[in-house]
Amino acid sequence: MMDNYIEFVKMILPEFLVEHFNLIKTVKQGETMHLYFEELNVVPSEAKDRILIAHGFHNEITIQDFPLRGNSVYLHVKRRRWLDKTTRELVQRDWNLVAKGTRLTTEFASFLKEINRY
Repeated sequence: MMDNYIEFVKMILPEFLVEHFNLIKTVKQGETMHLYFEELNVVPSEAKDRILIAHGFHNEITIQDFPLRGNSVYLHVKRRRWLDKTTRELVQRDWNLVAKGTRLTTEFASFLKEINRY
């Protein structure tokens, strides 16, 4: 039963959020929804051979996404970082969350660009 909910949520939210982040809080203010996400503590596959420890989060970023049911939607995303115990180097995933030059998800920016062509 839960799989049905997960598949449904993947149709509404960017899939990478559903797969790699926890939804930790939702806030509805009038006609605006704020969804807060934190990256899961899962070491990036490209760094599996390193000894990493969780080392907090980057500053939260806010991204505007598709409106839902007449509400503006803002995604508040906190990306995780890890510390390599051997080299003391900070490690993070290379997320491509935001369309360049905007604060929109890449899907939403592409959608807006496409409808402006007509």
